[in-house]
Parts: sequence; structure tokens; C-alpha cells
Amino acid sequence: MVSDFMVEHSSQHSVLPAPNSPVAIRRRAWREFKDRLARYGVAVGGVSVIFAIVLIFFYLLYVVIPLFYGADIESEAQYKTNISHSTHLTLNEYNDVALTLDMQGKVEFFDANSGKPLLDVALPLPEQANIVSFSKGAATTGVFAYGFDDGKALVFQQDYKISYPTGTTRKITPLILYPLGEQAQTVDSKGQALRLLSVQSNSDHTTLVGLTQDNRVVLKSLIREQDFLDEDAFTIEEKTAEIKLDAKDDITHLQMDIDQRELYLADSHGFISYFDITNIEAPRLIQKIKGVPSGVKITTLEFLTGGISILVGRSDGQIDQWFPVRDVNNNYTLHNVRSFNDQSTAIIAISPEYARKGFLALDDSGKLGIYHTTAHRTLLVEPLVTGDNAIIMAISPRANGLISMTADGQTKLTYIDNEHPEISWHSLWEKVWYESRDKPEYIWQSSSASNDFEPKFSLSPLTFGTIKAAFYAMVIAVPLAIMGAIFTAYFMSPKMRTFVKPTIEIMEALPTVILGFLAGLWLAPIIEGNLPGVFSILILLPVMTVLTAWSWTKLPRRFRESIPDGWEAAILIPVVIMVGVVSMMASPSIELWLFDGNMPQWLNDIGVDFDQRNSLVVGLVMGFAVIPTIFSITEDAIFSVPKHLTVGSLALGATPWQTLIRVVLLTASPGIFSAVMIGLGRAVGETMIVLMATGNTPIMDFNIFEGFRALSANIAVEMPEAEVASSHYRVLFLAALVLFMATFVFNTVAEIVRQRLRTKYSSL
Repeated sequence: MVSDFMVEHSSQHSVLPAPNSPVAIRRRAWREFKDRLARYGVAVGGVSVIFAIVLIFFYLLYVVIPLFYGADIESEAQYKTNISHSTHLTLNEYNDVALTLDMQGKVEFFDANSGKPLLDVALPLPEQANIVSFSKGAATTGVFAYGFDDGKALVFQQDYKISYPTGTTRKITPLILYPLGEQAQTVDSKGQALRLLSVQSNSDHTTLVGLTQDNRVVLKSLIREQDFLDEDAFTIEEKTAEIKLDAKDDITHLQMDIDQRELYLADSHGFISYFDITNIEAPRLIQKIKGVPSGVKITTLEFLTGGISILVGRSDGQIDQWFPVRDVNNNYTLHNVRSFNDQSTAIIAISPEYARKGFLALDDSGKLGIYHTTAHRTLLVEPLVTGDNAIIMAISPRANGLISMTADGQTKLTYIDNEHPEISWHSLWEKVWYESRDKPEYIWQSSSASNDFEPKFSLSPLTFGTIKAAFYAMVIAVPLAIMGAIFTAYFMSPKMRTFVKPTIEIMEALPTVILGFLAGLWLAPIIEGNLPGVFSILILLPVMTVLTAWSWTKLPRRFRESIPDGWEAAILIPVVIMVGVVSMMASPSIELWLFDGNMPQWLNDIGVDFDQRNSLVVGLVMGFAVIPTIFSITEDAIFSVPKHLTVGSLALGATPWQTLIRVVLLTASPGIFSAVMIGLGRAVGETMIVLMATGNTPIMDFNIFEGFRALSANIAVEMPEAEVASSHYRVLFLAALVLFMATFVFNTVAEIVRQRLRTKYSSL
């Protein structure tokens, strides 16, 4: 009977196998295998995540580190030529053809790698006239001029014709051109020798400035005017002027800027005279200033690329950068902006780079210094040549080659490795005095339409913008999210909680690009047009909430008990809607009454700048995006507080609010803190909302009515157009590294604090 019952019962219900049966052993083995697989899988996954994060960190570091390398030079070729006492050198962009000029009018192109002559040019020098001065124009123009003892000057220009006769082999043909023709131009009508000379020329305008033997500065401008009816017809308008100097002025240097608008004179007493020659017929002395201390002489004077700054080399080895600064009265005065004092003997030559704000300096001991002005950075100081011979040098247009020649013809071609001179701690994080600015500033401006542009790579305004965005977002999100989570988890009825919690959590699924789109194109214009109404909502909503709660306590007990416990919050829904509607409807009247019908303009009039896409818009929308994260984690932390703690507190006579504040919140504080830090991390790294709703203006101003530019948005905007491996490209990676490190620090601090809170309140 028993066996029959077991067979019948086993047909309806499974029978557990015996503990040592083969089936049980196989099941235990399979379970243990799955446990080990899960354990190792979780471990491998965790280690992989850590490895990936470390790999990201080292990749960012790998891209960023070259920014802070110094310069390096390496000798490519060294030889002796038959050229001696050369006056000036140039080197082409491929570092293979050089040009030398001397004071006898000899012009010769030669192979920069071997010294082999390529082309000797016979200039059309005037008969019975001797060369007494030489001038080079801006390096980018390749214009030169010889000044003669009869007051005339010959202007000529180097050029290179590049062809590919075989399809792959590059052929460079050097040329000498004559922008004003082969006839020498009369600069001084009195026929005095041109002791010093400066020339600048472009396609339509050439200006010659000379210092005569009798201490006069003569100016001649030739402006080419094209006939619009005939392409081959043109006229040349000549303008002349003269500047009389004091007899005691011993002028040693004379330089004119590339735009032919400014003239600088330096004398043997260390004074620098700054002239405005915009109106060539009426040159105007703007300022005469002592440029060097007593006992120190000016040994060289050169324009930095762009023609705004002048570089003053001194006999004590220091190099000063000066440029005009506009004051509050719109007047320009010269300022010594920065100095470089890494060389100790007299500076005999300065070669500015063609396209960057860097330069090379050579002293009379043969040491070469490589500098960058914006970064205020000395990249290299090393011996270039040895010996007591006079030295001249020239840098190539790409700033990767240098050719130098001594008085006896010893020539050296040097390769320069200097990829990112414009980056330094100073240029990234400190105030920098940029050209044409009236004071040192934090500026991010990575590109411009001008070839003379000075890159501005300050990360300070971007970091400030990131902090500003996170601050305003957290100001809005933290109170709403935490207070809402407290009420939902502790006071709200379970049934209402099943509606509210999923609704708020599903808000996190909204794409941030949609939120940014709505913020920039929909919300920002509404806020601008109804600014008094928006502030009315922010002020009246808390007041009406408290007033509604107080009114609720004054209602009859029977009416209050008709609302189930935990559903009281539903009463606030119509109150919130009413406050919003009334505030927005009253906004035009308030604006007309208090702000003359235009609150944004009223703010501008009192000195508070207002932009349509501003921090208020970003704070509202980003707060909306961060609220679900903080709310969900906080609500879970509060709801997970053991019930026996709450019941025990209430049983001892504590009120619900006392229990909440002194028991529940303390126990849940690690989770609440984690929620805030995770929300902060999301706000710091948010991209699309700040990209579309801020105007992306990299300014440092905590004004809630102005925009900003965040690190993440800047990376998103500029990375697609950044040249790979350029300074701009690597600085964007540095911005990403800053974000990475900030997130790492926030998370580390959050975990440390969370663990301490857990340890402190785990005994409750």
C-alpha cells in the first residue's frame, strides 16, 4: 500500500533525489559552476571597468603631455661657403633654399643643405651711388630695400616658383621681383644719404621710411590705384612727409609695422619714440618713453608677427615685449607687457616666427633662445655657434628650420622641434595680457579669420562655466528632489507612491538633446518675455505652499479626515497650477508697472547684463534633468531605513517629524549624499543642455542672466574642427582630462564621506 501510494504521489509531485544520489551531485556541481561563473564574471567585469577607466586616463595623458615639452634643436648640415660679411639671410619653407644679401648689393640663392650656389642676381643698382643701409619688410612679404647715399632706395622682393615637372619631384625656382619697378625710388628729395631705412609693401601700398645723414626722418608712400574700367591701367599716388628730430637724438633703430600705420624709433640713450603714420602726410608723435634702464642699451628692435608688438633686445641679455594699450580716453600708450631674461649677454638678432607669437633670439656669445610671448615661456637656451665672429640667422616660415652664418661664411642648418610653444600653465590658468587688450584677462578664443591672430587657450572661463552650470542646476534640483523624496518615501500613501515614483523616474529617460532644444528655442524666449512672471512664480510658490498648508490645518476636522492619509499632496496640484497661471498672466502688468515695460532692458540699464540664453534657463532645465537621479536614489535610501527604527522612535514618544529628522535622515544620509554627488557629477558632465541653452560665451561672471561656456560643450563644439595633433586639439583633450579628474575627485570624496557616514550612523 505504501509503495503504491508513493508511486501514485510521485506521478503528481516530483520527489527530491537523495543527497548523495548522482542527480543531486550533478545539480550541486552545476549550481557551484554557475556560482563560480557569476563570481568570476562579476570580478572580470569590475576589473575590466577599472582597466577601461585607467586606459582612458592614460590615453588622455598621452595626448596631453606633448603640450608641455620644451623645444629641441638638432644640426642638419654644417659647411663653409664663399660668402662673407652677409647682411641678411632667409630660408624657404622646405628648409632647402636660402638667400643671402650683403651691403655690396650681392644677392645669392644657395642650397641650404650643402651651400651649393643656385642663382646669383645682379640687382639694377644705380650708378655712382653707394649702399649705406638695408631694410627687410615683414617676413611674410619677402620685401627688401637698399638705401643709397643719394637719398634713393631700391625695393625688391624674393619669391619662389614651385613646379612638379616629373609629377612627383618638386622643383623650386628662386626669383627676384621688383614691386615698384627696377628704378630706385627717391626717398629724400634733398639727396641726403639714408643712414637707416625701413620698408613695408603689399600689393597696393608701399611705404619707405629713411633716416638721413642730417638727422631727419623722411617718409614716402606709394599707393597703387586700379582703374575699374581697364584692368591693365592704374595710377600711383605718391605722398611724402618729414619728421625733424633734435640734434641730440642719436637714432640707432627704425622700424615700421606691416600695416604701414606705426613707426618706432630707438636711440642710443634707450628712448623709444612711437609715431602714428596712418596719415602719411601728417605723422604724429604719440609717445616717447624710456625703454631700458640707465647703463643699458637697445641692441635690436623687431616686430613680432602681426605688427602689433615690438621686441626690444637689450645689451644685458633681456628681451622686452612692448605694445600699445588703449586707455579709457581712447588714447594709445606703450606698455612693457612682459620680459624674458634667460640670456646674459647682448642680444644681437631676433627672428620672429611667421605664423605664431614666438621668436628666436641670438646673443653675442652664440647662445640661441627660443621663446613664446603669449605663454610667457622660455622653451630653450642653448649654444648655437662658438667663436667671436658676427652671426646672422633666419627662421623658416614653418618655424621648423634655422639657418645661421658667421662673418667668415661658416653656415649651419638646424632642425627645430617646437610643436606647442603657446601652451604653458600661465596661458592655461592665469590672466594673460593679450595684444590689443587693455589689461590681462582670462579668454578662450581658439580661432580667427586673421593670420595674425593670437590664440587664447585659457581654460579658466570654461572651468568657471562648468562650475556655474552645476551650481545653478544643483540649487534648483537638490531642494526639490530631496524634499520630494522625503515626502514620497515617508509621508505619501503607498498607492500614490506607485504613481509618483515611476513618473519622476521616467523623466530621466528624456534625451538631454530634446531638453536642450526646448530650453534654447522654447523656454528661453518665454522667460525673456515674461521675466517678472517667472520671478513671481519663484517667490509666490513657496509662500502659497506654506499658506495652503496652514489653511489646511484650520479646516474642519471632519473635512480633513475625509482625505486619506498620504494624499494631502494632491491638494497642492491646483495651487501650483493657479500660481503659475496667475503669475504669467500678471507678468505684462508687473513689467509695465515696475520696469517700464521691459525688464531685460531695465536690467541692462542698471548694469546687469541680460542674455536670452542664460544661466537661469540652464539651471531650470538642467535641474529638471538632474532631479530624477537625486530623487530616485534619495527616495530608495529613505524608504530602505529599517522599519523597527521608525516604529521604535514613535513608540518612545517622538513625533513623525522628530523621527524623520533624528533617525530616518541620519540613517539614510550616506545614500542621500551619494545621490547629491551623482547628480553633481551629471551636472558637471552635461553637454547638450549647456551647448544649446547658454549661448556658449566663455566669460567669467556669476550673473544668473548671462550665459557661459562649459568644458564639455566646448569639446563638443570645437573637436570636430580641430586639426589632429595641433595645440588646439591637445588642449581640448586637456579639457577632457580636467573633467575626468574632477569627476574622479568628486566620486572619491563622495565615497569617503559616504563610508564615514555609514560607519557613524550604522549603530542606530
